[in-house]
Amino acid sequence: MKPFSLLSAAGLASLVSAASSTTLGRSDNSTYYNPVLPGWHSDPSCTQVDGTFFCATSTFISFPGIPIYASRDLINWKLVSHAWNRESQLPGVSWNTTGQQQGMYAPTLRHHDGEFYVVCEYLVTNNNIGVVFRSADPFSDAAWGDPVLFDAGTIDPDLFWDDDGRAYVATQGIVLQEIDLETGELSRPPVSLWNGTGGVWPEGPHLYRKDGWYYLLIAEGGTELDHSITMARSRNLTGPYEAYECNPVLTNRGTDEYFQTVGHGDLFQDPAGGWWGMSLATRSGPAWEVYPMGREAVLFPVAWDEGEWPVLQPVRGEMSGWTLPPTSREVPGDGPFNSDPDVYDFEAGTPIPRNLVYWRVPREGAFAVTAGGLRVVPSRNNLTGTPYSEATPELSGQQGLSFIGRRQTDTLFAFSVDLTFRPRQAGQEAGVAVFLTQVNHIDLGVVLLPGEGSNSSCASRRKQEAAETQWLALRFRAEGTGEPPEPKTVAVPAGWLDAGPIRLSIEAANATHYSLAAAPAADPDARVVVGTASAALVSGGNGSFVGSLVGAYATCNGAGAGVECPEGGDAYFNRWRYSGLGQYVSETEIV
Repeated sequence: MKPFSLLSAAGLASLVSAASSTTLGRSDNSTYYNPVLPGWHSDPSCTQVDGTFFCATSTFISFPGIPIYASRDLINWKLVSHAWNRESQLPGVSWNTTGQQQGMYAPTLRHHDGEFYVVCEYLVTNNNIGVVFRSADPFSDAAWGDPVLFDAGTIDPDLFWDDDGRAYVATQGIVLQEIDLETGELSRPPVSLWNGTGGVWPEGPHLYRKDGWYYLLIAEGGTELDHSITMARSRNLTGPYEAYECNPVLTNRGTDEYFQTVGHGDLFQDPAGGWWGMSLATRSGPAWEVYPMGREAVLFPVAWDEGEWPVLQPVRGEMSGWTLPPTSREVPGDGPFNSDPDVYDFEAGTPIPRNLVYWRVPREGAFAVTAGGLRVVPSRNNLTGTPYSEATPELSGQQGLSFIGRRQTDTLFAFSVDLTFRPRQAGQEAGVAVFLTQVNHIDLGVVLLPGEGSNSSCASRRKQEAAETQWLALRFRAEGTGEPPEPKTVAVPAGWLDAGPIRLSIEAANATHYSLAAAPAADPDARVVVGTASAALVSGGNGSFVGSLVGAYATCNGAGAGVECPEGGDAYFNRWRYSGLGQYVSETEIV
């Protein structure tokens, strides 16, 4: 396949729909493109119930956490709920999380006796919290109850029921314990099952019962370029386990493939009995330098004959395997499909869209849909914050950033939002960002800079408006892995404020760089590109487990006291738009 010109969103959607219909009408194997869950979707775990597939992925400290996706065809995935969706489920835990990549690690999603279960471990400094969420309705946030807690020594718990109905968790190591799902009590001591084939960090276990065997699938080799999936099996749950002589069963290590870091997967069946797998992968090539979407979820066919070891098809951008289920978007729930564009106008009375997330649990009242649009109350900390200290935790970002974003789900995309903002005090700022972590982000903000007459004590409205016009600026900043470009500040052009909201935009017109621009919303043709930055800044580094979000923020840059900023810095966002323009499925091929 040769690269082709980018189409409009509507044209691309029509082409994909037509191609899918043609492919699925054949009696031979289906062809599709990876990743099927593009954007940051690491550590996928999946199951199938009555013809609907469900997958959960890691979210670390972002909130709400552990998204539940549903699909009828393995290609169109709808975000239907989050297992961790309210502060009362784990009170105080989020704000006691200091590390950028702590939080919800590697969930396992399973269905048993009419209920869905998500088992996960929440990492905080010097302590892991094991959680088991439970729901009879995966399409509802409210149906996910408060978790049963268990003592979590290591990460990546699996949940497995044996034929006698007893439940077990297997975790990093690889060790096994029986669990009481009502109390969280674990059997002691843990039983060692298998330590892998010699790769570092044997983890991510999943157990399967098939043809009289217990099959054990794990990830090993670390989460970087040596990542892989290996398997062992035993006639008894507690072992001994025999390693497969052809391990690893899935990896792209040591290759020149575009999809790298392949590992940490799960296996499941479709209604026709065919086996499939999902794992994480990184679209980086072996250079492993530019991959702003982080670890994404890829789909692969599996051939698993009776009594034999499974054969997992290697991960590529273009895949062919078992015939896919018929194309369908008939999935319940009010969330968006992961690959759909955002068209959000934040009309009063509407909820905040389900695919928008925060960095930690937000402060109460920090985000609300109002008559003026999405109101974001600024936080004292900016997107970076300051190093944590007991004296000023509110400046670290640990008590919630005033940032809201959606996953970057496309190699090439266009994002824009209209900002209404009338700051009163120097340092008040609002804008848009590509955000990986507090140490890796690229920002374009509208900020009131210090200067004569620029504080809120101005006696007259006219004087205040003059100060805003004189000192209001567009500020471009970036920090992260590599060499960030020099910060840039330019005055807001004369007349922009009188024209109404300012439209801020982020575009990825190629696979390696972002362009950040501003224009009066009433005159988009007056657009000014304020800065460009390499996507390497938001690839790996302090965020090697996560992926980039694009969204909006507000801050007073340290002014105020406690968690409160000075009055007058609230930002209002309208006309939120995100459109995917193209996916790279190899170094040179775009679909």
